[in-house]
Amino acid sequence: MDYDASTTPRALATEAVHAGREDLAGLGLHAPPLDLSTTYPSYDTRAEAARIDEFAATGARLDGPPVYARLDNPTTARFESALARLEGTDSAVAFASGMAALTAVLMVRASMGLRHVVAVRPLYGCSDHLLNAGLLGTEVTWTDPAGIADAIRPDTGLVMVETPANPTLAEVDIRAVAHACGSVPLLVDNTFATPVLQRPAEHGARIVLHSATKYLGGHGDVMGGVVACDEEFARSLRQVRFATGGVLHPLAGYLLLRGLSTLPVRVRAASTTAAELVRRLATDPRIARVHYPRVGGAMVSFEVYGDPHDVIAGVRLITPAVSLGSVDTLIQHPASISHRIVAEGDRRSAGVSDRLLRMSVGLEDVEDLWRDLTQALSASPAEASRSGLHRTQDGSPGEPLRAER
Repeated sequence: MDYDASTTPRALATEAVHAGREDLAGLGLHAPPLDLSTTYPSYDTRAEAARIDEFAATGARLDGPPVYARLDNPTTARFESALARLEGTDSAVAFASGMAALTAVLMVRASMGLRHVVAVRPLYGCSDHLLNAGLLGTEVTWTDPAGIADAIRPDTGLVMVETPANPTLAEVDIRAVAHACGSVPLLVDNTFATPVLQRPAEHGARIVLHSATKYLGGHGDVMGGVVACDEEFARSLRQVRFATGGVLHPLAGYLLLRGLSTLPVRVRAASTTAAELVRRLATDPRIARVHYPRVGGAMVSFEVYGDPHDVIAGVRLITPAVSLGSVDTLIQHPASISHRIVAEGDRRSAGVSDRLLRMSVGLEDVEDLWRDLTQALSASPAEASRSGLHRTQDGSPGEPLRAER
């Protein structure tokens, strides 16, 4: 019996390999083509005028050949289609970076007179800054998940959470938050979890944001952002993208589509290593606290008794750098870099202490990573005692602390 492989439900690992590529065999191709054209020939200007009018009115993707790369690109469209399939949404719209993607979401809501945002800290530092600085004319109310319903106003256009959160890995109950939002769209930043570990749309989120630079690309060599959502919202996003120019380069779209094919394998392998490192860190007397989310994943945060800057300076295999989600392990000090732009008091109240380190675990062997990490840890139990710091009230190391809200 014949069936349509593009519409038959498939496992995530299968979708990751095949989504966005269903037409290749019919085209006589195996690998997706890369279209670098910035413009496309057209001899029927009346038809082009009609198509452009249609896009201006609706934001729907154009039927037929492309017109101009800022409107659409076939390679980028493949990535968008694949990511939507993985997140379980109607559509996805890609941008030049994660921040460009978030900017477009805020602009769509602001264009409707809905400039108020309710948000839960912590968020990625630049997301926090974009909201808090009012650079787009937005006004933000910060609250905890329990206060979302009370914080919503008639002009609230968006509720935003990040779970697991950057950098504390705090988690929120997406379904409960979506219920509290009522008719206001819930945006979930799913960068850390990826659709491998959670699909926010299945729990009531209407907008799912990714810094595609991270796990979706997966190799530290491509920058991009993407919003997964329903087609109605996607049409507005496409109009903003066309008007503001924050388009994803076709080469980036090509690399991101390729990255999706190994996403489940990479995330699961790195998550296994991360869980083992969490187990070891939890019993290390130089570690004050370990943060690791219930959903799992390859991100680990921990607070040290000693000087966190010495740990950063001491690693040799692990790379001291911002970003995350690459095949190699990265470590950084959020209070100095990724969240430096957030006011000190706001950082600390969100759990981003000066002793917190954030590590993105890669695909190296766990023993090699542990050897590098343990030699870089600067504080001994004696040093911690002399400084007046204590692990717990009874002095025991305890179990790893899961980041919770």
